[in-house]
Amino acid sequence: MTRETARFVGDIPIFYDRGLGPVIFEDYAADIADRTAASAPMDVLEMAAGTGIVTRKLRDSLDPQAKLTATDLNEPMLEVAKTKFGATEQVIFRSADATALPFGDGAFDAIVCQFGLIFFPDKLRAHREARRTLRPGGRYLFSVWDAPRYNPFPRLGLEVIERFFPGDPPQFLAFSCAEIDPIKESLIDAGFTDIAISVRPRVKDVRDPMDFARGFVFGSPLFEQLRERGGARPESLVEALAERLAQELGENPMRLPMQAIFYEARAA
Repeated sequence: MTRETARFVGDIPIFYDRGLGPVIFEDYAADIADRTAASAPMDVLEMAAGTGIVTRKLRDSLDPQAKLTATDLNEPMLEVAKTKFGATEQVIFRSADATALPFGDGAFDAIVCQFGLIFFPDKLRAHREARRTLRPGGRYLFSVWDAPRYNPFPRLGLEVIERFFPGDPPQFLAFSCAEIDPIKESLIDAGFTDIAISVRPRVKDVRDPMDFARGFVFGSPLFEQLRERGGARPESLVEALAERLAQELGENPMRLPMQAIFYEARAA
């Protein structure tokens, strides 16, 4: 994963939010928000907030007086996130690199990150930054996608892409970050303790596979790569992907299995 392949520019954040958000992100967002709010934190940081799917759930779950700071490296994603909040809601949006957080030591009592770890080029450094900016006893909660065999949508997407670009497919946006032991060890190295790990399977009914396929193609950095390459209409890719999804997962509704791994750790 490089910063270039993880660029969310133009209309990509809108398609990401509308096409992918309701299907693969919102249920997990509600889960991590509830878990975060359980300890009643009053200073919360969200890393890799994207279009604010988790941010919205956090704001609804936290104490009304709690301070919530949402960060992401991609400004266009944060611009979409900002539209989900009123002027009086206590949310601060800030462009920030998770491996070099622009906050003081011990600034937060909870840090949250949903599916963002895969984007961080130095995961240990990101964990160390989380530890640095957490108060002693503060909670670090994050989730990652489990192995591809539990999450068929990226595999099916890659199949279709390779059909359009045989032998030389565009660099594909990775989803899985399933190596539990290295993540656990990096958390220990970063100064975390009381590490709890849980597997969170779900099956989502998808009423509009075409809309989901459009979000997959137009709502990820894959779209920029397709546009730059030429030679294939993105809408043709959408149609082929919707057909492939229906073949394997059914239709009316399509039943999409997913599985995430959830981590929670305390700052020593």
